[in-house]
Amino acid sequence: MENEVVLKLINKKYHIAFAESCTAGLCAAKLVNVASASKVLNASFVTYSNEAKIKYLGVKKETIDTYDVVSKEVAYEMALGVAKETNSEVGVSVTGVAGPTGGTEAIPVGTVCFGFSILGKVITEEVHFNDIGRNNVRDEACSYVFKRLNELL
Repeated sequence: MENEVVLKLINKKYHIAFAESCTAGLCAAKLVNVASASKVLNASFVTYSNEAKIKYLGVKKETIDTYDVVSKEVAYEMALGVAKETNSEVGVSVTGVAGPTGGTEAIPVGTVCFGFSILGKVITEEVHFNDIGRNNVRDEACSYVFKRLNELL
């Protein structure tokens, strides 16, 4: 799927940037497995802490306080922020609870929120992968990113 995303980005002359929290750079790493990724990848941020999301991506503290860091609202601001900060046509964000701890009744382990900013238009989604294990949640989240990018581009 990563190959298809890179080809679509090249054909559209788009650049992509990632803002990753729970996946910690895994999506960017998977994109870089494609030899021609250097033609499309501008930059990638691993913004694990709330402070990093605020400082590097322009996420508002009020948004985190109001909606939680694992929310579509934060994913929206992360995706828009990373696209803006890197001058990219496409910005992708991932924020979630991979586990094994950190989940709540409202936001259980396996909950991941995504943001896809394409030419300034942002789509956000929330997916529940369930408590399938930390690395499985991270892998599934990255697979989801590339599946959705293939559909959206």
